[in-house]
Amino acid sequence: MDSADTQGEQPDTPFHDLDHYLAIPRISGLTLSPDGTRLVTTVTTLNNKATEFATALWELDPSGRKHARRITRSSKGEAGAVFAANGDLYFTSTRPDPESPDADPVNALWLLPADGGEARVVLSRAGGIASVMAARDADVTFVNAEVLAGSADEENDEERRKARKDNKVSAILHSGYPVRYWDADLGPAEPRIFAVEQGAEDEPGKPSTVDASAPLQLRNLTAGVGGSLREAKTVVSPDGKTVYTSMTKALAKADSREVLAAVDVATGAVKVLLDHEGMSYFPGPVSPDNRTLVVQSESDTTPTQAPHVKLHLLNVSGGETTDLEPLAHQWDRWATPLAWLPDGAAVLVTADDDGAGPVFRIDVVDGAVIRLTQDAAAYSDVVVSTDGTTAYALRSSYEFPAEAVRIDLATGEVVRLQAPAERPVYKGSLERVETTAEDGARVPAYLALPEGASADNPAPLLLWIHGGPLNSWNAWTWRWNPWLLVAKGYAVLLPDPALSTGYGQEFIQRGWGEWGKKPFTDLMAITDAVVDRPDIDESRTAAMGGSFGGYMANWVAGQTDRFKAIVTHASLWALDQFGPTTDAAQYWLKEMTVEMAMENSPHLNVGNIKTPMLVIHGDKDYRVPIGEGLRLWYELLSSSQLPADDNGQSPHRFLYFPDENHWVLQPQHAKVWYGVVEHFLAKQVLGEDVELPEELGV
Repeated sequence: MDSADTQGEQPDTPFHDLDHYLAIPRISGLTLSPDGTRLVTTVTTLNNKATEFATALWELDPSGRKHARRITRSSKGEAGAVFAANGDLYFTSTRPDPESPDADPVNALWLLPADGGEARVVLSRAGGIASVMAARDADVTFVNAEVLAGSADEENDEERRKARKDNKVSAILHSGYPVRYWDADLGPAEPRIFAVEQGAEDEPGKPSTVDASAPLQLRNLTAGVGGSLREAKTVVSPDGKTVYTSMTKALAKADSREVLAAVDVATGAVKVLLDHEGMSYFPGPVSPDNRTLVVQSESDTTPTQAPHVKLHLLNVSGGETTDLEPLAHQWDRWATPLAWLPDGAAVLVTADDDGAGPVFRIDVVDGAVIRLTQDAAAYSDVVVSTDGTTAYALRSSYEFPAEAVRIDLATGEVVRLQAPAERPVYKGSLERVETTAEDGARVPAYLALPEGASADNPAPLLLWIHGGPLNSWNAWTWRWNPWLLVAKGYAVLLPDPALSTGYGQEFIQRGWGEWGKKPFTDLMAITDAVVDRPDIDESRTAAMGGSFGGYMANWVAGQTDRFKAIVTHASLWALDQFGPTTDAAQYWLKEMTVEMAMENSPHLNVGNIKTPMLVIHGDKDYRVPIGEGLRLWYELLSSSQLPADDNGQSPHRFLYFPDENHWVLQPQHAKVWYGVVEHFLAKQVLGEDVELPEELGV
């Protein structure tokens, strides 16, 4: 996409120029101080060279009266902010320690005192700190960190790490599954939960200042844990006496499931609370009186049955009972529990719901569900004030990126707090559209329209297919942002076909195990309905998708030639190959039989493909391995109806990122991604020549 300001002009909006788009601040995470007076979030911005994103902590005024202010500043950035019970703010960062400037940089634990002053390192270790947790009502802090398997203690762990590094050893010996996760090779280090405690005092007689404090040390609470904490969800009880965590239990034939365990902080004893065949369990928040734990369960998939996600209450006040009480099982949504109200009467949750992600209140006595937020936005990071009258959250929609808001829990009124940056302005409009599928099901979508689209000036249409597939188009996305293409004159259609969340269990089940049937026909039905509009040009259309959306883009290519172009990112191509090579084969191989996978595999239809395709893949993608992209590219050139000509030139294109993963995360690579997509679409859909990004060097 061309830079409008190369001639000294400012773009109409940030979406008319990729450099301006990448510079928009991005907000994530939210933590509230125990007294309710301080609200802290993380803001990500582009560095001066536009080569990396950097993070910083910002403080927001919960009352909304004061301006947001930046409270940390470094080139390395800060993240993972958590308030301790005494009001101190913990966070992690790889910024240099002023007191040890020559030390190797690691992600250390930092503290910003409640009574003011500069941040300081309070704990650093060779393996780094992954994240920090704190009890709400007690001066107890915990960290998640990795330890080399077999290390006797922290000193031994540091020695063994140094030996591997000095001897340039990267080999890993595995005895179980999985061995990779998204873009990381697993092992030889393993995640553990540590209690952060006071260490020994300095030597007697050693000079010190009045603010000197004893060093902190770590106590491993999960040294002998009988499962992996790699994907653990972990919560701390308000009194700091118990840590509840999910734990991956290895099963025969490379299978696994998540069990629920309680870690006694005083003794380090780990007790498995819930472990049932065919089910996985995850801890939600603990009640204010420490007696009740919200539990989220997810049933294993089968080739004929989609997963069921439910909420439960578990009495953890003592005794041997592990009986689960159902919580709102009559409600046909997949809820994420986030916070208890201080009086213990209700739990706040979020759930995908018809193109939104509202905040709901669930009464713990009768399971009654009340929707609190009424707007068409998606909420996350919900925290509650100590008096229980107010909640704070991040919300976003396709009209604005994540922003901090205050929610009146009595009325549901939502007020936007003063933010580090204003909402980015776009030109165009957003509509909610829908159609009816052949089986009578409703197929909803969002339609983003460019300014000026009309019967006299119909817009070309881009069908964007979401990933997941258990997902929904309902929140702002930086990686697949429709307004960048809307700024170029396209209309962007964002449908929720069968398998999408937020429409009930049956809507998911409609497409289960048959990806190429109901999800495909739903997409074609909503596309048919939209191209019938006078402000849409039916003769100029394209389809795009990533991950499952990329799978579906590949499937579409082999089923119809109605589109002028197809863009497929990080996509599944040959399902027999994908199944055993993805980093989560144990999940995938439960979902479809070999026969079902073949019935739904796009590669079998390569001979039908007549549409030019742009294939995009990152080499570090372990969820959809690069072999999918490589095989797709070869078979497009060798077997589709648009093979390369005598000079080896093909209308198909392959955009390859050697050091990106399932997502394209580096700023300049994101710029290349959007630039190549625009170039390809302009050529195939509009018949126009748009220059390729200069950064490609071609």
